[in-house]
Amino acid sequence: MSYIAKPKVSWAGQERNSLGLTLADYEGGLSTLCAGCGHDSITAALVRGFWELGLEPEQVIKLSGIGCSSKTPAYFLSGAHGFNSVHGRMPSVATGAQAARRDLIAVGISGDGDSLSIGFGQFAHAVRRNLNVLYIIENNGVYGLTKGQFSASADPGSKAKKGAANRNQAIDPVATAITLGGSFAARSFSGDKKQLVPLIKAGLMHPGCAVIDVVSPCVTFNDHEGSTKSYAWTRQHLHATVEADYVPPSTEIQVDYDDGAHTDVNLHDGSVLRLKKTDPDYDPSNRAGALDFLEAHRARAEVVTGLLYIDPDLPTFHDIAGTSKQPLTQHEFEDLSPGADALAELQKGLR
Repeated sequence: MSYIAKPKVSWAGQERNSLGLTLADYEGGLSTLCAGCGHDSITAALVRGFWELGLEPEQVIKLSGIGCSSKTPAYFLSGAHGFNSVHGRMPSVATGAQAARRDLIAVGISGDGDSLSIGFGQFAHAVRRNLNVLYIIENNGVYGLTKGQFSASADPGSKAKKGAANRNQAIDPVATAITLGGSFAARSFSGDKKQLVPLIKAGLMHPGCAVIDVVSPCVTFNDHEGSTKSYAWTRQHLHATVEADYVPPSTEIQVDYDDGAHTDVNLHDGSVLRLKKTDPDYDPSNRAGALDFLEAHRARAEVVTGLLYIDPDLPTFHDIAGTSKQPLTQHEFEDLSPGADALAELQKGLR
């Protein structure tokens, strides 16, 4: 992964967060992606979200697979831990990292190829296990590194740059996550920072697997007339259903909302997700209703965005697997390797 250090410039009066850090403290290297790539807008939203939450970069682990999307972790939180894994295998590494260090905040950055093709099985199991990770899919509908072939998220009828039409059905990562029993499923657009930043903040604080599918146009191979993942198409067909804001515990903030119904979702740490319903009748806690809603709008070729499903009370990976609250690096050797007798006793229960 290429990495070019970004120069830091300080000046008097820079805005700082609760830790005394500036936005620049949450940045990474200079991007080597194409100018105008939607992925860089997602990076900017991640920087803003972490900064606003006041999270320590050293408490974060960034994980990715292979693809243009998987370069993103190099461009934010230079002070965080990171692991760039094999194609499609990011969820396995994230699972191991969380099992060993549940005190770290895990962020997995993937793409529509990395998660919906070669890594589809791994994506599915991360969701069903409710792995404690913010799982962002940077979705552009093409394989950018191999010259723009259709990916599994390309819509039927969508045209490639050279004019060929896609005839395969698309995999919708949001509908898939909801169907698999996921606890948090959202969609946004890289060009909608006002919506994306609160969703990232909500996903980071969600107790479980927070899947955010972000439509992120590829300016080189998939930003032309006929593409359903282009800037023009997405802006024309956006349908915002639920907007979210994150309210930290014990902190008074001002939230700007238009007239309309809203719902508060209380999380275990005392924080609150405040959901404004752009569609007043939409219920983001109704799994079957969310799937019906997505299908109805898919038939109208609309890109439904917002926090589309949430259940903060589902058991997480840590609850189910009984992972150690104390980092494995802090355990004594005798605890980690109790000896042959203990192993023999354990194996009796497996016969």
